Amino acid sequence: MRTRLGCLSHKSDSYNDFTAILPDKPNRALKRLSTEEATRWADSFDVLLSHKYGLAAFRAFLKTEFSEENLEFWLACEDFKKTRSAAKLASKAQRIFEEFIDVQAPREVNIDFQTRELTRRNMQEPSLTCFDQAQGKVHSLMEKDSYPRFLRSKIYTDLLSQTQRRLS
Repeated sequence: MRTRLGCLSHKSDSYNDFTAILPDKPNRALKRLSTEEATRWADSFDVLLSHKYGLAAFRAFLKTEFSEENLEFWLACEDFKKTRSAAKLASKAQRIFEEFIDVQAPREVNIDFQTRELTRRNMQEPSLTCFDQAQGKVHSLMEKDSYPRFLRSKIYTDLLSQTQRRLS
């Protein structure tokens, strides 16, 4: 309990040490990340999501906002769409539904009642598209709400500053 409460008091929007957000070897990753790449993340939300380090930085930002479940759901859906085994499809769909969609799910995403019910009906015969509407709603929510805040966040501005300082 003390550990959980302790993490709340350490909520920070600033990253001077990017080891927590960059995958693999963070110092080498930060050296490879160009200012141009990091700046392109501001071009569109999908550009950010398609970049390995952009995704990692956005995930770190969402953790400071206590809303990383949205990104985790979106990523789970992207992975789910790659499922080729019919045997695995139903079990993967059930796991995603129980973790993110069901009422009182451990990492419940914020979607409207109609979308939740449509997804519940889609679960009767799971297909690669059964989460499309819910995933679209979550993507839209992140793009309209979290993404602009990320671009104004200290995490992003610090990351840009670090890449620019390397050039000097």
